[in-house]
Amino acid sequence: SLLERASAFVADLVANGQTILFVGTKRQAQDSIEQAATRCEMFYIKNRWLGGMLTNFSTIQKRIDYLINLETEKDKGLFSVLTKKEGLKKQEELDRLNRNFGGVKNMRNLPGALFVVDIGLENIAVLEARKMNIPIVAMVDTDCDPDLVDYPIAANDDAIRSISLTVNCMADAVIEGMARREQQLESLQTTDTTESESSNMDNDEPTATLNAEPTMDDREDTTETIEVDEPPSTENVDINTDNNSTEGS
Repeated sequence: SLLERASAFVADLVANGQTILFVGTKRQAQDSIEQAATRCEMFYIKNRWLGGMLTNFSTIQKRIDYLINLETEKDKGLFSVLTKKEGLKKQEELDRLNRNFGGVKNMRNLPGALFVVDIGLENIAVLEARKMNIPIVAMVDTDCDPDLVDYPIAANDDAIRSISLTVNCMADAVIEGMARREQQLESLQTTDTTESESSNMDNDEPTATLNAEPTMDDREDTTETIEVDEPPSTENVDINTDNNSTEGS
């Protein structure tokens, strides 16, 4: 089915180390988008799609960095040092940035794919993704064009139950892909460790042979191979002397 095809694509994408950006700014989808994306540790946009989120990502990243700096200042208690008016102004700015970028403040690179609830409402997001060649997985109702989407899912994008079911299926696919990714990394680490141990063993064998001292058996063999010339026997000398004296007489 279309849902199974889309889920398989998402799982494969995440298994290869990519990320998914969940997009759903309509009231019926906001809670489902946030809960599902948080459950699978992915990024999401639930309030408003800002133009240039993908096509002008460097500028968006500067705003995200500013948001993180404001949160750091608040955690350090710097807001309390300011006057009441300045502190309230900083807090309002922090709240506004969190509404717009709270779901993507940890996103440092462009996502590997987009999941969109309503491509008619999120037409700017769809156009930016197509311009950046980012695959799109989306719920497509009868009033939308499925040709704009790489992996369309025929579903009612106005019903809360339908949205929740589809979004949670995508979150499950992400979790499956993350599990496969961890298994791949573990297998690679095991392979690298085995190869490293084998390499160390191969490098140690010649060293052990060169540095090996002769054993006791080797020393005995060396002693046995040495030949010592024995002096002539006394009996042979006496016999030769007698023979010479007989011949002279």
